[in-house]
Amino acid sequence: MSDARLTGHRALEIGRTISSLRAKFVSNDRFDELAEQFDLLLYRRRADLEAGRQSEARGIVLTGNPGSGKSTAINRLFSRHVDLSVLSMDREQADIVSFQVPSPATLKFVGQSCLRGLGYPLSRDRPANVIWQLVQHHLKQRRTLFMHLDEAQDLSPHRGTNEVQSVVNTLKSIMQNSEWPVGIILTGTGSLRALVNHDPQLSRRLLPIEFRPICWSSHGDSVKGVIRGYSRSASLMCSDEVLKPELIKRLIHSGSEELGLVIELVISALEEALIREQSEITLDAFAQAFKRRSGCVDALNPFIAEDWRAMDARLLFQREVKAPVDSPFDTWERA
Repeated sequence: MSDARLTGHRALEIGRTISSLRAKFVSNDRFDELAEQFDLLLYRRRADLEAGRQSEARGIVLTGNPGSGKSTAINRLFSRHVDLSVLSMDREQADIVSFQVPSPATLKFVGQSCLRGLGYPLSRDRPANVIWQLVQHHLKQRRTLFMHLDEAQDLSPHRGTNEVQSVVNTLKSIMQNSEWPVGIILTGTGSLRALVNHDPQLSRRLLPIEFRPICWSSHGDSVKGVIRGYSRSASLMCSDEVLKPELIKRLIHSGSEELGLVIELVISALEEALIREQSEITLDAFAQAFKRRSGCVDALNPFIAEDWRAMDARLLFQREVKAPVDSPFDTWERA
């Protein structure tokens, strides 16, 4: 390992490499399913427009834990179509509009946020139903085909039945609009399922896709491919130890069994190797990357500790290790 200081020039070069790695997309079976479903809906809608028909729209509900890669997949989904225009203030048409559900996620506030995103902020207060009528009007004006709502699970928590039904009715009205139906794409955590299952008329209009946690048996080879591919892009070699099953299992656990978090850790480990001017990515680089991300002591680092399966990889600042049951000490702390 080099003792050279990380100068501003070197830091910039490393930053450029990492930025390039983060911009890459790892194709996988879950994304392929999402892309296939979206393409079917997109071209069905375009065929209806060519024929002069206005059939009610359909949509997609994508669920997964934080870090599963939903946001990356959605961005890739939209950008892969060169003829698909995404909302921009410098163009009139927007095939796709994408909004994050704001907090507080009241139906009225969400509608106001959508209007602002569409470029038409309200100058005075309006009731929720009027606001959403305006949203649908401007979606038609922009000839929007799909509206994406991220963190959509926030539309339903702690609400009474009537409020949830109002949200459901609003989503259905957008897809059923007789003048200009718009497909709905909802992304969020698993609690989003309660919202879409609240009304059978809504659930039958949505195609379900779930980004489930990964494991060694189902994605071990894929994770190896991720390490090889990203290392090659960073002009680094892979040491033999980082491709062994033991390391891959530790990596998947350290990423909380979420593909997006696993990829982040791989990129962070490559960054550590570049900082140290190493020619290859090693186990130590993964251990240092996890330590930098979590602030944990070595005894609680899944890339170092023997009992790594018992550790919660999502927690920060872990510094205390529980002592064995037969120990007279409750806890001890390691520097």
